[in-house]
Amino acid sequence: MRIGVPKEIKNHEYRVGLIPSSVQELVHHGHEVLVQTGAGLGAGLNDADYVAAGAKIIDSADEIFASADMIVKVKEPLAEERKKLRKGQILFTYLHLAPDAPQTKDLIDSGAICIAYETVTAPNGSLPLLTPMSEVAGRLAPQVGAHSLEKAQGGRGVLLGGVPGVPAAEVVILGGGVSGTHAATIAVGMGAQVTVVDRSADALKRLAAQFGTSISTVFSTRSAIEELVRRADLLIGTVLVPGAAAPKLVTKEMVKTMKPGAVIVDVAIDQGGCVETSHATTHADPTYVVDGVVHYCVANMPGAVARTSTFALNSVTLPFTLALANKGWKQALAQDVHLRNGLNVCEGKVTCEPVAQAHNLAYVPAETAIGM
Repeated sequence: MRIGVPKEIKNHEYRVGLIPSSVQELVHHGHEVLVQTGAGLGAGLNDADYVAAGAKIIDSADEIFASADMIVKVKEPLAEERKKLRKGQILFTYLHLAPDAPQTKDLIDSGAICIAYETVTAPNGSLPLLTPMSEVAGRLAPQVGAHSLEKAQGGRGVLLGGVPGVPAAEVVILGGGVSGTHAATIAVGMGAQVTVVDRSADALKRLAAQFGTSISTVFSTRSAIEELVRRADLLIGTVLVPGAAAPKLVTKEMVKTMKPGAVIVDVAIDQGGCVETSHATTHADPTYVVDGVVHYCVANMPGAVARTSTFALNSVTLPFTLALANKGWKQALAQDVHLRNGLNVCEGKVTCEPVAQAHNLAYVPAETAIGM
């Protein structure tokens, strides 16, 4: 199979779909890999590294999209990239379609086979290709939140960990999953007062066992969220419903009750965000203010630490990339229900039920779409 790796063009996106060691594995299995010149520079990987691994360096994205059987990316294709997709071509990347109607329509119209990292599953029910980026985003959230709390950034002028004689900041984390747990780890390490909210009793027990008295855990109710949002210096939203738009747990009215200069970091923004006042921002212009509250809603947070993120992502995507290349997409999907769960759009059909529901589109089970 001919596999193409275009350079990412999303604002300040420095990750790359394949690293040289992944290229070497694919070439070893008899595949051809085309890498756009400069695609890996943001992650500290130069063209010579790819050539040494067996890749061919291609000048333009146009040529890669035109000749590759499978496109391996990191972020969703932007409008100009979607025009280059063709019928029968495999697209393997993060898609986050539920809050993105224009992308969904373009992928349907393209006739491509679109497999989303974020809905591929594991036997234990986890999302293995989303997990490393959730870990990175979770660990970044207190870091960017602490920076945004600085007065010069529009924040309250509060140090996250406080100092002797002055209380630490109150950090409230909505969601005790992968991102929420990693956010708590960093926030605790920075000396903050941390409260994690979740509606899963099992998640709260796990968090209590992991952190002991270093954090407080609260069962999620509207009343509890209202009270905690009002108290928070830093609110981190990490709520995830796989494949679906994130629920709006924090309303506009709740935001109005927050302290002037408080900060919201909405990690769930790539699925639409879990705060009603959130809208996607970029690394170039990461924050905005609503009712005196600073909002940080960068939709590709892990891109800020591109090298760490790229290597972490490749360690989990490579087995699936190899399966698609070695077996072809139909056989690979037919033999692996977990990879099949990643199929969102297939030759004009929407095969991910939450995406179909989000856009009032017809849903076709993946098994039907691939002829099982």
